[in-house]
Amino acid sequence: MDIKTLVLALALGNLSLCAALFFFEYERKKSFAMSTWALAKQCQAIAWCLLYLRGVLPDFLSILLGNSLLFAGMALDAGALWQAAGKSGWRRRLLPALGVAVLLFALCYVFDVAPLLRSAGGSLIVAGFFLSGVVALSLQWREASMLRRFLVVAMGLLSLLIAARGVLAAFVSGFDAELMQLAGFGALYLMMLTNAFGYLLLSREKLGGELARLEVVDAATGVPNRRGFYQALAPWMALARRPGLPTALVVLNLDDFKRVNDSYGHPVGDAVLKSVVDICRQQLRDSDLMGRLGGAEFAIQLPRTSLTDALMVAERIRFAVAALPVKTEKAVLSLTASLGVTTIRADDSTVALFKRADEALQAAKEAGRNRVMAAPETPAPVV
Repeated sequence: MDIKTLVLALALGNLSLCAALFFFEYERKKSFAMSTWALAKQCQAIAWCLLYLRGVLPDFLSILLGNSLLFAGMALDAGALWQAAGKSGWRRRLLPALGVAVLLFALCYVFDVAPLLRSAGGSLIVAGFFLSGVVALSLQWREASMLRRFLVVAMGLLSLLIAARGVLAAFVSGFDAELMQLAGFGALYLMMLTNAFGYLLLSREKLGGELARLEVVDAATGVPNRRGFYQALAPWMALARRPGLPTALVVLNLDDFKRVNDSYGHPVGDAVLKSVVDICRQQLRDSDLMGRLGGAEFAIQLPRTSLTDALMVAERIRFAVAALPVKTEKAVLSLTASLGVTTIRADDSTVALFKRADEALQAAKEAGRNRVMAAPETPAPVV
């Protein structure tokens, strides 16, 4: 495969990717990272088309504009990876670097610097932007997936190969210039494939992780939902069969919460629930876990906590909820909560545990609400 064919493959590859991205995102709201990446591919597609038409178009279009757009595409490519990593400040660094790169290349073109030196500079600029993207991918390496780690290694090696090609061709004699150029374009073609498939697979991986998180997390409050709380509780149910401090369970229900939704609407109700969760968390340890069972009912897991200590925690929570008015856009609301408390027993099932806690909660409601009630520590004798 000759160099002209590789350039054509790069142009057609980026054009087809741009078309696929257009139709993929046509009816969906684009993230800023995806929009930046799509713009990067558009710049690269136009750049490779201009470079392919070298000799047909004037040099200032095919060489100067083509390389400038190529640098812009590589810079935006790296910017999309930084944006996806949650680092939105990339524009303050990459865009000035892009401006300097384009200016230097333009000066080399205007003053007719030797083509090999100009090509070496272009290779180093491209490799530098690619390496910037590699750095973005390598953030939080310990928590990174195997796919992300593979992309860091593969793109890092290809970036170094692109940089080495330019330096060796320009400054080291004895190398076949055409062979080195072919190797450089080959590395760029592999980088295009690796970057394209890698970015799309990373986006799919991120979406899959978000969907998996939503299966166990309550969207309104950010705490585990019923399923997530049950999953976290399961190991402590097993540990209850061993001697040692018990694990306590508190079930909390906001009194008359229905009137909040009826009077102010569900958005206000969700804001109130979030405020209550924040208030409760302030009374808990890092090892404690709060989850939403549904509606205005929550469960709190207190590892290695006796019934007496759990009652003290529940009382603190009850007082904190009652003492702190919840501010919303429409009103300042005063709330109270009723709580039922129990501990996990060796022979408990999840159903039996929550049934006992719910019975204590109902006893608190029937006793006048805004209070804490404990389930009996030992099962009632069978008559």
